[in-house]
Order: sequence, then structure tokens, then C-alpha cells
Amino acid sequence: MKYRYAMVCSSNQNRSMEAHSLLKRQGFDVSSYGTGAHVKLPGPSLREPNVYGFGTPYKHMFDDLRRKDPELYKRNGILPMLKRNSTVKTAPQRWQDNAADGTFDVVFTFEEKVFDMVIEGVIKFDPLIGDQEKLENCVVVISDSTYVLFVHNLTTADLHTREHVLMKSVLVINLEVKDNHEEAAVGARLALDLCQEIEETEMWEDSIDDVVAAFEKQHRRKLLYSISFY
Repeated sequence: MKYRYAMVCSSNQNRSMEAHSLLKRQGFDVSSYGTGAHVKLPGPSLREPNVYGFGTPYKHMFDDLRRKDPELYKRNGILPMLKRNSTVKTAPQRWQDNAADGTFDVVFTFEEKVFDMVIEGVIKFDPLIGDQEKLENCVVVISDSTYVLFVHNLTTADLHTREHVLMKSVLVINLEVKDNHEEAAVGARLALDLCQEIEETEMWEDSIDDVVAAFEKQHRRKLLYSISFY
């Protein structure tokens, strides 16, 4: 495969891991992450979620929930999901802490809120009236508006937080998927289809508009996407 992919949802449990698992089986170079402050799994009620820290092994969560109520968590699909996750990697990872993993060519998100968090920290800048000082230590982000977006304050907070400005392009795509097991499976297959289309391009930067338009027409799914730079 030509490109490196990242799948990102809120808790790195369901949507991103369903896609990670499928793409990994198909031979893709893929990783996955969550953007939340904590990992949350359904509990006995909406007011009683199970909360874990990122980095907590999936097996630990599996054992913990099986001890608490094996019938409930088997019935709602959480135990099978955690068992699946543990075969893909050891523990959920947080997107904001992934700088050591290097760069990606394509990043998929499955919720607009997560998409916004991945590319957060951008400000609109009009190049005709902008202040040159704002360009120091910045990364250009291309949008389909008449503005150019710039990322500043390069910390470890989001996509653009790397020690060095590499000017390496990265495609960020949001495919809206409901956070349940059935929709996650559908979303993973759609993500796979789109990744396969991207892999077939000579240079995705030159053809992504056509690829997205064809995907939207075929699957009747609207995509949100942005081209950014490391």
C-alpha cells in the first residue's frame, strides 16, 4: 500500500476500531485513535458509563466488565467488541498524544465533532490583509472557502502538532457514522471502499475532488474533507 491511514473516533473503541480491524485485514498500513478526554463505554444506565483512561488495555476493560455484569455486556455487544479490539492492538490511543507515531497520508473521522477536534486550532486568515507575524511557525491548511487557514501555536494538541514543519500533505475526511455496532460495520466498509479508491490514484492531491464526488454519488453519503499539512 502507498499510504498511511489513521481512523479516529471519540473513544477508539467502536467506529475507529471497526475500520482499523477491517483495513488491517486487507493489508493497509493503518492506526486508530480517539479524541475524547477519557474512554467511555455504556454502563447499566446513561448516567453510569464505564470510564477508563486512554492506554488502559482492552483486555483489562473486558475482564472488568465481565466481572461486573457478563450478561449485560455480552448482550449489548461490548464484550465481543473489546475482544475484537484486543486482537487488533493492546489499548486505545489518544489522537492528541500521537506525535511519536509519525505522519499519516489520510485521516478518517466518523463524526463532525471529532473532525473539528482533529483540525482544531485553525484560524481564518485573509492573505490580502493578513499580518505576516501570524505566519511564523504556522502550517497552511487548504479549505474550499476563499480563505487560507493557518495553524499556529504548534504544541501537542492536534493534527498539526509536530516538532518540525514538514509541509507534507495530509487528507482529513469525515464520514458521518452513528456510534452503534451495526452502523460501525457499514462505516468501516465504506471507509475501506474509499481507501481503495485513494490507493488507486497516482497522486491523491490531484484527484481527491473527483474521488469524493464519485463516492458521494455512488453511496449517497456526504463527506466533509480538508487538505492540511504537517
